[in-house]
Amino acid sequence: MATNMALINQLMDQHSLTHDQWTQLLATYTPEDQQAAADIARDLTIQHFGKQIFFRGIVEFTNYCRNDCFYCGIRHGNRQVERYRLTKDEILACCEDGYQNGFRTFVLQGGEDPYFTEDIFADIIATIRKRYPDCAITLSIGEGTTAAYQKYYDAGADRFLLRHESATPALYQRWHPAYQHFEHRMACLENLKAIGFQTGCGFMVGGPYQTAANLADDMVYITKFKPAMIGIGPYVPHSQTPFRDFPAGNEDLTLFILSLCRILFPKVLLPATTALGTVQGDGRQLGVLAGCNVVMPNLSPLRFRKQYLLYDNKAGINDDAATGIQKLSDQMTAIGYTVVKSRGDYRP
Repeated sequence: MATNMALINQLMDQHSLTHDQWTQLLATYTPEDQQAAADIARDLTIQHFGKQIFFRGIVEFTNYCRNDCFYCGIRHGNRQVERYRLTKDEILACCEDGYQNGFRTFVLQGGEDPYFTEDIFADIIATIRKRYPDCAITLSIGEGTTAAYQKYYDAGADRFLLRHESATPALYQRWHPAYQHFEHRMACLENLKAIGFQTGCGFMVGGPYQTAANLADDMVYITKFKPAMIGIGPYVPHSQTPFRDFPAGNEDLTLFILSLCRILFPKVLLPATTALGTVQGDGRQLGVLAGCNVVMPNLSPLRFRKQYLLYDNKAGINDDAATGIQKLSDQMTAIGYTVVKSRGDYRP
């Protein structure tokens, strides 16, 4: 059996491991393995991007959702959530705020809200595209039809982030009600890529019932899918979900996996997520030092921040946009990195 360092070196050379090798690496890694992977990943990131971190401005435009994912605080079945949705003008105001602060990528993120029909949402995208022709538009709005995705692409959207959550069908179904189908989610990712979106997938680390073999499934999947972006964060429980009593995911394992993703895909866009910053106060800084090159400040109206809680104790919900931007900028400066607010497109 190869040592873990031998597997990390193989990953760097061949950009591939077998399922058994991934399982071994994720189940038996040591702090030394984690540090070695972080050092390699950080060097690769600097080689391809310099010590520059791309900022993306997130607009959380609705917390209505038709789905009932068992881990999510805005799940349809949570009757304690105060629901909201932004108007088109409010969404545009968030984008204007971001633009004035130098952002050149907007991320429209929300639950699967039936109010936002294909036509309504395509109109919002087209208006943003017309007003800000030099900006990238990323969507993170869940599953949809191929026709809807095509309409959004034609309206001017550039990127789409759809976390696959788990590449293990049985585990996926343990996390979702029966009417949410693993096969449909995976088909959506293939369709998005075929249309031409810069497509991102991703998964939770340390979720309920998850094993190292499940995480190996995820690593095998992303190796084949070759995403432009990978969204990975630790599981963080929410008190109003069926999974409320499960512990949060391990931040060290999350950081290790982020480093392995950078080694696997040296040019991928890899966010240091809010969940990582929630589990550990300096989590986003540690994410950057482990190979991440994207952070995503929140541009949403402050009055709605506490209503868009996918998990408890979310970082940054008490900061307005300017304050949140400044805090993240300061965090990046403190570890020797420069914030870049350009589009930051994926370049294979």
